[in-house]
Amino acid sequence: MGIIELQHVNVDFADKKRKIVHAVHDVSLTVEKGDIYGIVGFSGAGKSTLVRTINLLQKPTAGNIKVNGTDFVKDGKQVISNKNLQLERRKIGMIFQNFNLLNEITVVENVAFALKHSGLKDKEIEEKSLKLLELVDLKEKADFYPVQLSGGQQQRVAIARALANEPDILISDEATSALDPQNTQQILTLLKKLKEELNLTIVLITHEMSAVKKICDKVALMQQGKIIENGTLRDVVLHPKNSLTKSFVGGSLEVINTLESLNLTKLNDHEAIYQLIYSLANVTKSIIIDLYRQIGVETSMLYGNVELLDDEPIGTLLVLVKGDSDKQKQTVAFLTEEGVAVTRLNEKGNLYD
Repeated sequence: MGIIELQHVNVDFADKKRKIVHAVHDVSLTVEKGDIYGIVGFSGAGKSTLVRTINLLQKPTAGNIKVNGTDFVKDGKQVISNKNLQLERRKIGMIFQNFNLLNEITVVENVAFALKHSGLKDKEIEEKSLKLLELVDLKEKADFYPVQLSGGQQQRVAIARALANEPDILISDEATSALDPQNTQQILTLLKKLKEELNLTIVLITHEMSAVKKICDKVALMQQGKIIENGTLRDVVLHPKNSLTKSFVGGSLEVINTLESLNLTKLNDHEAIYQLIYSLANVTKSIIIDLYRQIGVETSMLYGNVELLDDEPIGTLLVLVKGDSDKQKQTVAFLTEEGVAVTRLNEKGNLYD
């Protein structure tokens, strides 16, 4: 039994013409206690809508929702009382892209604001707020105002506030999207640290696969309101089944930027670009040399990268292979047999069409 259980959840809206829009369609997933679970997809995929059903900020149209062993929704109907829902929501912290801090009060007062209904005395609230700021390495900024802080520092304040009621679950809804790469890495590192120190379960909503790769244990990929693939991070990265997943897990933005910088013209019938993703622990030989020896194709490396998934090095290569259609089929078959995830791309870095 997971700490979050969603079964066949739907969220439907009616547009201006009263046409039904399926924002979330028949989604089932289980988040185990202590997981960092990534939900990734492009804008409009339904990620945020889905996750807002966890604490019923968005009411589902159908399905079952259970959190912390408590039924929230059965068959699309809320079964928890509003009073108990408010209590359960305190166990679910949330952080957002835009921080949602109050600019007219200080940093420590922003954190304390989350404790105003806690029953603690003013002195206790202040002490707890300062401890929370210390936890996110911002105690020295307690008397500053949000506008005096960087974006990364403001997000740290928002995290401290989200932890004020000692939640079991922390939902991060595109919380790094407005940050530069350095601050993004710092926030992700902080989230992983807090997960370990506080025994948190974290749900990370993002359109950035790099963020998922950095800290997540499991991942679900969403498209048009549906989960099209999910599993452990390693399995999804190394053995993607869906074509969109194959594009996503390889760092597609870097791939696209690389191909744009090369300014390739339209590929001819005997040329193909492939994105290759593989475990360096399993694939120890040179991929390019092996292709030449086994298939007899000329292969050029356009881009290469190695990153760590749970301390395991994972390689990504972008290669241009020259050979007729039969040789191209042999290339894909050989690489697949070697345990390499192969995605064919066009000269713009998108899925081959």
